[in-house]
Amino acid sequence: MTQDDVLFGYRLQLFALAAERGVSEACRLMGVHRSTYYRWKAQVDRSGLEMLRPRERRRPRMPNQLSVMVEQRIVAFALGHPGHGPRRIASRLARLEWGGLIVSPNGVYKTLVRHGLNTRARRLALVAGYRAPFAPPREPVPEAHVDSTRPGELVGIDCFFVGRLHGAKGPVWQITAIDTYSSFAWADLVVTPAAGPTVEQTSALARRVARELQAAGWRLERVLSDNGNEFGRQAFASRLPAGTRHSQIRSGRPQTNGHVERLHRTILEECWRPAFARFLYARYTGLRRDLADYLDEYNYDREHHGRITQGRRPADLLYGARKMEPR
Repeated sequence: MTQDDVLFGYRLQLFALAAERGVSEACRLMGVHRSTYYRWKAQVDRSGLEMLRPRERRRPRMPNQLSVMVEQRIVAFALGHPGHGPRRIASRLARLEWGGLIVSPNGVYKTLVRHGLNTRARRLALVAGYRAPFAPPREPVPEAHVDSTRPGELVGIDCFFVGRLHGAKGPVWQITAIDTYSSFAWADLVVTPAAGPTVEQTSALARRVARELQAAGWRLERVLSDNGNEFGRQAFASRLPAGTRHSQIRSGRPQTNGHVERLHRTILEECWRPAFARFLYARYTGLRRDLADYLDEYNYDREHHGRITQGRRPADLLYGARKMEPR
C-alpha cells in the first residue's frame, strides 16, 4: 500500500461519513475544510469516486536551470579548487581557457548546494576522503573501568553543594561515598562554614563507612577523593581507620572518581529536584529525611544494572543476601 492509497482511503472515509452524519460534522471530525469537500464533491459528481485518488504531478520545468553539463563543470572546478568561493569560481569559469561559461555567483552557489558542496569544509572533506589511503578498520578501544573485586577494596568520596536552606545556619553540602564494587552508597547532609566542608566532616563519613563495612564482614582498604581542602592528604588520612589508604585523583580528571560523580547526578535528578519542586521552602530537616529514605530505597530495594551488579541490589553484594529491615 502506497501513500496515495492511504490518502485515497482517507478521502473515501470522509465522503462516507458525510453521507451518514452530514457535511459539517464529517469535515470537523476528519479535519478537512468544507470548501475543500465541496470542491472534491463537484469532481466526484462529474467523474466518479476515482477522482479522489491523488494525481501524479509532472516534473516542473525550470527553463532557467543550468544544464547538466554546466553543473558538472562547476562541481569539477570546485573540487579541483576547493578553496575558491562561488564568486571566484564564476569569474574563473568565464575565462576562455575554462570554456567561457557565463554563470552568476548565485547560480554557482545553488549548484554547490544541490550537490552538498556549498562550504569549503565539505569540499575539502570530500577531496581528502578521495585522496586518503585505505586504512583497515581498527579495533574499538576498550572502555575504561575501575576494577575492584570485593566490597571495601575501593570507596569513592566527594562533596556536592546543595544550597542554603531554611533551618540551617550556613551553606548545606552533601558528602557522598560509594563502594565501587557493590554500588552501595552513603551520604550525609551537613551544615558547613562558608569555605565548604571541613576535614572533620568528610572523615566522619569515611569512618562511618568503615564501621558499616566491618559490620558486614569487609574492611575499608582504600578511599579515593579529589584534591579539595576537605580531603587534605595528611589531615584526612590521619583520621581514617588504621590500615586504610587514601588516594587522590589527578587534577582536572574528575572522571577518575566517576562512580561518586554519577551518584551525585542520580541523587540530584531523583531526590533533590523532586524535593525542591514539591516544597515552596525546602527545609534542612526535611531534606535529610528525604535523603535517608532515598538511600534506603537505592541500596536495598532498587535493582542496579551496572557492569558488576547486573540486576542485583547493592545490599545483595555487600551483605551476601537482601538485608531485611522493619518498615
